[in-house]
Amino acid sequence: MVLKIEKDHQRFRQIVKGKIRGDLRKFLSRGELIGKEGKHLVSIPVPGIDLPHFRYGDNNDQGVGQGEAEPGQTVGDDGQGMGPGGTEPGRHLLEVDISLDELADILGEELQLPRIEPKGRHNITSVRERYSSIRQSGPESLRHFKRTFRRALRRLIMSGAWDPNNPKVVFERSDKLYRSWKTVRKPQSNAVIVYMMDVSGSMGHEQKELVRLEAFWIDAWLRRNYEGIESRYIVHDVNAKEVDRETFFHLREDGGTKISSAFRVCQEMIGKHYAPDEWNIYLFHFSDGDNSSEADSRECCQILKDHLLPISNQFGYCQVASAYGSGHFINVLREHLGGEENMVSTRVNTKDDIYDSIKAFFSKGR
Repeated sequence: MVLKIEKDHQRFRQIVKGKIRGDLRKFLSRGELIGKEGKHLVSIPVPGIDLPHFRYGDNNDQGVGQGEAEPGQTVGDDGQGMGPGGTEPGRHLLEVDISLDELADILGEELQLPRIEPKGRHNITSVRERYSSIRQSGPESLRHFKRTFRRALRRLIMSGAWDPNNPKVVFERSDKLYRSWKTVRKPQSNAVIVYMMDVSGSMGHEQKELVRLEAFWIDAWLRRNYEGIESRYIVHDVNAKEVDRETFFHLREDGGTKISSAFRVCQEMIGKHYAPDEWNIYLFHFSDGDNSSEADSRECCQILKDHLLPISNQFGYCQVASAYGSGHFINVLREHLGGEENMVSTRVNTKDDIYDSIKAFFSKGR
């Protein structure tokens, strides 16, 4: 019975995944998913699926709840209702909890994203305890029953004390064997994501919502590929500074834009904390493409070419649409760095463009 229930549950999960996969472009643009994110799960409203439940046959006999009243009559109130009942069926939404790993796998399958091959020497290790050997002493909670039983049975047979007509095994102290552990240092592929964003006056709430959605899916995919992820956040107008995640997505300032200030802070951060031979480094910059001058845009390209691109798995530039920005910075990047394999630039004008932007960023599996 339990196995049948498990099979039914697995089939139901497959149906849910199929619904999500079919509507993935729509789910990528739903900001409420981020609000429903738990520690390991995301609640997704999936239409068109009935929650499994028992179905009962007709019962024409009188029973509990049967009486002289008519269907639709109010209980305890003689007043009139507001109008006739509706005749159309309701649209039922079922909220399904799905793990971030499952969601990332669906994302990778639908967008045909290759798994990322981490670079570096994997010098960062995690320490784990593994029960991989046996010893003759230890706590009873770690006693290995099968080995202890075989050892005791062997002793009884060899000593001639075994009676097939009365098959009873009594353990002696010398029979008992216990599981033993040893410390294992496991290489661990770590990665750091540095998010940079223009927070000048031209980057309003709509632009930050696009950035927030894209960053969520970038996080989901990279965390599926790496055991350890660190996220750092840099904001800038004419000056740049590091902030926490909450500030990153909600800060808005006025003033001009100097993109090179963010790249310099990023360069300094990586130099202090993330050795390129030990860390997989991902850099993402979000802006409306409005920079203070052509000279600063050329300086940005120089910083990228000389310092950031050589040490990074990938630099991704996402230009979001704004009514106030010139949108010229993406053209400068493509003109000066278009031949760099680990530099990818995308445009996101609406939430629907996030699907294609994520695919462009990770389609080469860097």
